[in-house]
Amino acid sequence: MAQQAIKLKLAGKSYSFKIESEKEELYRLAEKEVNQYVVSIKQNNFQGWTDQDYLGMAALKFAIALLDLKQSREVGDEDLKRLTALDNELDRYLNTLEPER
Repeated sequence: MAQQAIKLKLAGKSYSFKIESEKEELYRLAEKEVNQYVVSIKQNNFQGWTDQDYLGMAALKFAIALLDLKQSREVGDEDLKRLTALDNELDRYLNTLEPER
């Protein structure tokens, strides 16, 4: 896989990365998301907050969203397991019925 160097600007500071070329769009979208969130919370004008504080709050927001997504998938996995078990039980039942004559 081809690698490339890119620079992302987060809260006004540039960061250099070496990434797989196919992932550039993902990195650019993430950069945009972080910067949009930082701008939105800066509008609250928290007294004494630095860019590091705003980036910390952005990191917290995205971590919460990630954990929420993971938890919702776990619930979905449990539902899928129950449906699979029900499907297996139904198959066993249908296989025990005698065909009509």
